[in-house]
Amino acid sequence: MRCYELQGPGGIDALALVDKPVPQPGRGEVLVRLTAASLNYRDLLTVKGGYGSRQKFPLVPLSDGAGVVEAVGESVTALAPGDRIIGSFFESWIGGEPSEARMRAALGGAVDGTLTEYRIFPAHALVRTPAHLTDIEAATLPCAGVTAWSAVVKLGGIRPGQTVLTQGTGGVSIAALQIAKMAGARVIATSSSEAKIERLKAMGADVVMNYRTTTDWGRKAREITGQGVDLVVEVGGVGTLNESIRATRIGGTIAFIGVLAGAPASELRLPLMVMQQQRLQGVTVGSVEDLQALANALALHQVKPVVDRVFPFTGAREAFHYMSSGTHFGKVAIAIG
Repeated sequence: MRCYELQGPGGIDALALVDKPVPQPGRGEVLVRLTAASLNYRDLLTVKGGYGSRQKFPLVPLSDGAGVVEAVGESVTALAPGDRIIGSFFESWIGGEPSEARMRAALGGAVDGTLTEYRIFPAHALVRTPAHLTDIEAATLPCAGVTAWSAVVKLGGIRPGQTVLTQGTGGVSIAALQIAKMAGARVIATSSSEAKIERLKAMGADVVMNYRTTTDWGRKAREITGQGVDLVVEVGGVGTLNESIRATRIGGTIAFIGVLAGAPASELRLPLMVMQQQRLQGVTVGSVEDLQALANALALHQVKPVVDRVFPFTGAREAFHYMSSGTHFGKVAIAIG
């Protein structure tokens, strides 16, 4: 089988396409023929050495993947060859509260990921692909999709009539917009591109602001709602946290996910967050049960993830470079086979 491998933090162009034997499933395991994978910001960090000495090498990268069951090991009864499946990001986190043990086996980081033609998964870490999704679409769900689900539904607890603010047009933000609308929420979205702003409106965003021309978008969001938003899906990190604090209502939640925006322009408004009794909630993907819940919701509402561009397996490096450019709207995917 062919797979991409990193021997060390050498950057995108250090990704090497290598040949390895096809593994065989053991007891409780499933051999999956991967047909699609997708990229996340964490995958860029991994390839560029952003996790430092904590990173395992050699490594098969990528966190998200979908495919078809090729063979099952002893005692596996819930799946059979030919079944279409999605692999969960945390293989050991089946459900319940997060823990160090449950979050240890993260695909494309602590263990080999999905940029490979075949991979062994524990049977309990697989979810059936919703019938209305292609494998490419399904491959966007485990990391970005579940992160958005956790932020909006599981941890954010958003209900119909509430307001969610999303930032930018990456995979998590677009998924959060879709999930918030499924939940009956109002969505305020931000972007720096007028073309992307029009696409956000077409997707159902109720209000869209250009954060380059409306630099005080947090104040504006509070003004629009009258009291502030119920939830901010914060993917910028400390660089956008001040405006997120301004945007959030008293008692509201900031789902803290990303680190895209760098350092803040001024001192963090942590006293304001305290005085307003806001909750800063860290979000790192979710469990197998969360992936199943997301798949169920998408099937019920017949919602499809947004895929910006699909690259061939031999063009994996180009896919990384494209995502690094930041021009994508939604997910960047790779067709494996």
